[in-house]
Amino acid sequence: MQRKIRIGALISGGGTNLQAVIDACGAGRVDGRIVFVGSDNPGARGLERARAHGIPTFVVDYGAILRAYRQAPQGARLPSDFDPEELRAKISLMPPSTPEAKVADFLKSRAMAEADLLSAMSAYPFDLLILAGFMRNLTPYFIDRVNTDTQRPRIMNIHPALLPAFPGTDGYGDTFRYGCKVGGCTVHFIDYGEDSGPIVGQRAFDILPQDTLEDIRRKGLEQEWQLYPACIQLFAENRLRLTASRLEGRPPRTVVAIAPEPAA
Repeated sequence: MQRKIRIGALISGGGTNLQAVIDACGAGRVDGRIVFVGSDNPGARGLERARAHGIPTFVVDYGAILRAYRQAPQGARLPSDFDPEELRAKISLMPPSTPEAKVADFLKSRAMAEADLLSAMSAYPFDLLILAGFMRNLTPYFIDRVNTDTQRPRIMNIHPALLPAFPGTDGYGDTFRYGCKVGGCTVHFIDYGEDSGPIVGQRAFDILPQDTLEDIRRKGLEQEWQLYPACIQLFAENRLRLTASRLEGRPPRTVVAIAPEPAA
């Protein structure tokens, strides 16, 4: 019998994707179990979903941490291993024209929150961390302390658009406003950019002329609830491999290759 992987989850809101993964684990469609659910939002309804299934939860209140930093940035208690130059060289969440002071404040405040997040997570060893509607950008400070093996990333996210189109916080809204005839969702590994990491899987749906934004969101969520567990199962089966794509005329980039399913 295949060992069940340990899955950690971070959420910010209602946790419908979290519920889909919980249900898939319970039904045996994912060879895994969720060992913790953390949130940046004390009021996240998804925490109630986790507690209803006996899953440990914790909250790192990003809002309170960021407010405290803005009120007294000079008194900020930064992690002892915080290296601003290293992080600035890696991060690609912001345009190059962003003022250095703004980047510095972002990295300092997020490192404070992420250090608390890592501390809370340390009580629960895990194999894969899934972002299930976690509405905070992660910096290299956090990513490098979870992805300790560069060939085996273990932070997975689901995004409401067919990446690389429409990164950011409102993928379905951007899809609708652009007038697309096809929408979809994407599961990808996290990297230092915004929704730019290697893609694990995608699902698409048709957008009809009469569809409203709410119709698109509903169709998208229905696909998300199928796609996320399927991609997590590929990780559980150890079938995801990073490889370099070298298309002619384009710079090489890292992509995910899916190994064939083992013969029965």
